[in-house]
Amino acid sequence: MLHKYLRAVGFSKIKTRKQLEELITECVKNSEKREYITMETEEDGIFVECTKEFASDMGIVVRGEFDEENNFSYDYYFPYLKGSGVSSEEDVTIERHAEKESYAGVCDDLRIGVTLIFYFQNIIPYLKLRREDRLPIKGTTLILSGLSTSGSIMLPIIKNEKEKKKVKKVARDRNHLIAEARKGDEEAIESLTLEDMDTYTTISRKIQKEDVFSIVDTYFMPYGVECDQYSVLGEITACELIRNKMTSEEIHRMTVNCNELIFDICINKEDLLGEPEVGRRFKGTLWMQGFINFPA
Repeated sequence: MLHKYLRAVGFSKIKTRKQLEELITECVKNSEKREYITMETEEDGIFVECTKEFASDMGIVVRGEFDEENNFSYDYYFPYLKGSGVSSEEDVTIERHAEKESYAGVCDDLRIGVTLIFYFQNIIPYLKLRREDRLPIKGTTLILSGLSTSGSIMLPIIKNEKEKKKVKKVARDRNHLIAEARKGDEEAIESLTLEDMDTYTTISRKIQKEDVFSIVDTYFMPYGVECDQYSVLGEITACELIRNKMTSEEIHRMTVNCNELIFDICINKEDLLGEPEVGRRFKGTLWMQGFINFPA
């Protein structure tokens, strides 16, 4: 089965099962990185993860097993992008997917207002810690990234320095109120309710004369029925055009600030409407992935 987000890392021309099998074989035979772990029962063999880069920190991961006769059995694959910086230091909960040996991460970050669910990239270190009975482990950090197949570039909302400082202060104050509300503080809950009512009233008045994207600066919302996909609007803080070494397809890689949550996005140049530049905004849908840094 072709992965929907293959095109996000430069494989938009893969159309047939044969082409996909050739690509997977290339990733396994010429992988830059391999990680192994012996499964909990001998019958399960050795679980292996092969990583093949096609640009810096971007490529395909193939996972499968070696049996007793050292034969590799392919299980599944996924395209990936590893982010460039820490996105969150909040605690993360890991849950296994039902159908295969893959995992989802769950993170409650106050900045975005929703429970963040992402596809967990580096599962081998986690499995080793679990086997050694060292979980939960404190001091982890989370690097988020997103793969997109549909996006557009929007102009920024013009703000002076005073307005920028005010926006940051409002965000900090709101995060503090949300934290207190989660602890059961009734005053914080009442303040948040009144604030939401004021916001709704203001937007309802302005929307009659202004475009919604001149009012809403950024947003981060769940998208569709899959829990790790999101619709986002965020400010571009860095961008570059990279090239897939195998296909020569051009990929836009951007660092986006969305409600003070910072993460990287990659999208095929053919799927992006507009020209990304620092200060402009990216609007699109993405598949969220996460890399957890475990303390040594």
